[in-house]
Amino acid sequence: MKASSAKAKGRRFQQWVRDQILERFPELGADDVISRGMGGGGEDVILSTAARALVPISCECKNQESLSIWAAMKQATTNAGPHTPVVFFTRNRTPEYVCLPAAALLDLYAEIHHRKENS
Repeated sequence: MKASSAKAKGRRFQQWVRDQILERFPELGADDVISRGMGGGGEDVILSTAARALVPISCECKNQESLSIWAAMKQATTNAGPHTPVVFFTRNRTPEYVCLPAAALLDLYAEIHHRKENS
């Protein structure tokens, strides 16, 4: 695959992640969730302060046939700062997935459970 084709494939996936966040949080605007240009350092999807309040994650996006999840999580963790590192990943003809620290997932389910108990 040409480098330009690989970058286009990655860019489309970053834009898909951006669109999924915006779809689920309609109170956010296009300026709140931005797909970083290819080759730029840092997070792949940049969140504004308002977006980060709703989705306190740091996004690393991988659209590759072969993926080292350990390397991807290391990259996400390096870029995450105080936020939860999340790797969004896919490959041709497969669904999209995420990898995040186990504690973060369990904390989300605990919060959902406690909110249901208190309502």
